[in-house]
Order: sequence, then C-alpha cells, then structure tokens
Amino acid sequence: MAKGIVKFFDNKKGYGFINADQTDYFVHFSSIISDEDYKRLSEGDKVYFEIIDQPRGPSAINVEKLED
Repeated sequence: MAKGIVKFFDNKKGYGFINADQTDYFVHFSSIISDEDYKRLSEGDKVYFEIIDQPRGPSAINVEKLED
C-alpha cells in the first residue's frame, strides 16, 4: 500500500488525483473504500491506496482515508 495526499478531487465529477512520491495518481470515486453512501475526498486528505498501471497512466485503487 502506498501513502499519499489528495492533490485535487472534484466531488461532482467523481474523480481527482493523489500525490505520492512526486507522482500524481488518478483516482475515481468507485475506487474509494468508505461506509458512507456518497464517496468523496477533499484536498489535503491523507490516504492509503494501491497502484495499478492503466493505459492513460498510473491510477489509485482501494483508496482509504487515514484518520487524523
């Protein structure tokens, strides 16, 4: 699992980017693990995630927010 910080996330469109080790990873709302009905992230959230290679670049899956 990688650890990163949410750089940007558009809750209306359901996607954004997580920065970790000077690399940006695409994240889609469907990859967020949450008990809430509406899955969302906010800029600056600290997260754990797995990395997969996609045709358009690296992406984050199984994204979980870290508790502050």
